[in-house]
Amino acid sequence: MSDTSGSTPIRIEAADPDDPVARELIEELGAELTRAVGWFAPASYAAEDARAPRSVFVMARDELTGRAVGCGAIRALGGADAREAELKRMYARAGTKGVGHAILKYLEDAARSFGYLELWLETGASNTRALRFYERHGYRPVPNFGPYVGHPESVCLGKSLVPLGQSPKL
Repeated sequence: MSDTSGSTPIRIEAADPDDPVARELIEELGAELTRAVGWFAPASYAAEDARAPRSVFVMARDELTGRAVGCGAIRALGGADAREAELKRMYARAGTKGVGHAILKYLEDAARSFGYLELWLETGASNTRALRFYERHGYRPVPNFGPYVGHPESVCLGKSLVPLGQSPKL
């Protein structure tokens, strides 16, 4: 997918999270989250998660330079028939414009194509920048799920992927 709506023209493609460039992006994300909220849980997402059915890890690259400028992933929440996917490893390098939005849209479209009805995520309660970003894109609070249950430092958000006025296809 190519996006030129922001000032950073990008190309988004599925990638291997074990790729050295992907690992670099994830390390940068970890450093940014540690700075912003005081912690990062690298074990909460493994490369194998991207290789599971109905899952994907993507990288965004600047179309002009080829430089990686962001990444993100989705994985099933639950078994093979899961109706919800979890958004993971969302990151856009500093100085880029529109990259986070483009990655999020790409992953929402991928989730729809995999048959998910909702997309959920977790972020730190003190990560106001991320909370504002997701709220602008239609994400609303959901009960903490999975490993985030009982953790008040975590905020879970979700978004319906079913267009308004349509019934979900079951």
